Parts: sequence; C-alpha cells; structure tokens
Amino acid sequence: MVKRDFRGKTDRADSIVAAFIEKQRRSATGQRLEMLQRDLSGTIKLLTDLLLPVFGSLEGFHLEYEMIGTNGVKIYADVYYEPLGLVFECDGYVPHVELMTRDRFSFERMRVRTFALSGYAYFPFSRDELDKKPEMCRRAVYEVLGRRGRGGVGMMELDVYERELLRMAADSKMFTPKDVRTWLNIGHRKARGLIAGMKQSQLITRVGGSDRRDFGYMLGEKGKEMLSRGGS
Repeated sequence: MVKRDFRGKTDRADSIVAAFIEKQRRSATGQRLEMLQRDLSGTIKLLTDLLLPVFGSLEGFHLEYEMIGTNGVKIYADVYYEPLGLVFECDGYVPHVELMTRDRFSFERMRVRTFALSGYAYFPFSRDELDKKPEMCRRAVYEVLGRRGRGGVGMMELDVYERELLRMAADSKMFTPKDVRTWLNIGHRKARGLIAGMKQSQLITRVGGSDRRDFGYMLGEKGKEMLSRGGS
C-alpha cells in the first residue's frame, strides 16, 4: 500500500472520509448505527486532519467501536484502530466541558477506565489542538507508532496488517500463528493468508517444522532491513 500525503488535499480527504463513514453505517446495527447517525463533526475532523494524513488510509479503523464498560453498560469508542488497539477521540470544549453534568463526567471517567482495563491505548484530542496545532497532534501519533514498533522507509507501502505484524515481531525472537491472531485480533484464515504472503515476500521466515507444517516464524532479512532504515 502506497502512503498518500493528504495534507492540503482537502477535497480528496473529504471524499475518502465520507465514503468510509458511509461504509461504517452500512455495516452497523442497533445502538451503534444510532451513534453513527449523530453529529460526527469531531470524528470527521479527527479522520481528515489527523489520522488519514498519518496512516495514509483508513484501513483497520472502526467508528463507534462497541465494548462493555466496567459496570456492564455498552460504551463506544469514537475511532478505534484495530491492529494496534488505539482509541482516538476529538471533543470541543463547550459541549464536552462547559455543558457536562456530574453524571456525564462520572460516565466519561468509567469509559477511560474501561479502555485501560481492556488494554486499549487512549488518545483524546481537542478540536482547538487540531485547529491550531495539527502538526503537534500528528507528531504525537507518529510517536506512539514509533514506540509500538520501528517504522522504517517503505513501511507505509505495506498492507496495514503486514506493517503491524512486522512491528510486533520485532520484539519477539519467534512467533506462531496463534501470536499473529492475538496481536492483530484476526481470525485463522486471515492470519494464515497474511503469513503466507509475508513468507513469499521474505518479510518473515519460517523457524523449524516440517515440509507440511511450520513450527514458527521470525523476521526475514527484508523485514529486518525495512525496520532498520529509519524514517517513515
């Protein structure tokens, strides 16, 4: 996948985000669909001004991602990045702070605890930050991607799952298909296809096993080279 620079290309970014939101709505039901029918201006700004320029695409993202809170109540994350378990949200000052009730404030604290207890990294941004300091916001996202892996030249040309598997594998001497499914939260078939493609391109290589079955995997020479180049 070739990374595209969407900064300054408003029309193109707007059309991609609009198509993405419509696709999310078509796949949603119940309360999640109701959430997606509400005012999404903050989410649209987050996608258009921050996430699309950084990631180059919206593959792997989910809007109004549903999870169960610590009190058993369903809660929703505005924007969830599945491959790395990242939650992104954008709020304006007036509706989020000035008009917030005590009950709503307590509910928001519970949401943040749920993200933490579920192992998600939570990244909230204000609309003022995105308006006045967009580059600072992008640097923060680049930093978390760097801490989760070692982004190198050519990384953004990969499929999003290939990219994240390389970053996860960089900290493991060996990994198994089960590790891949756990790391990326994907099914058996998806993991098998991902591994086969990355073996063929020499991003990863097999470790042990037999002619019919691999025991495990490790980074291949091309994968190591890609991770070690530096830059993004």
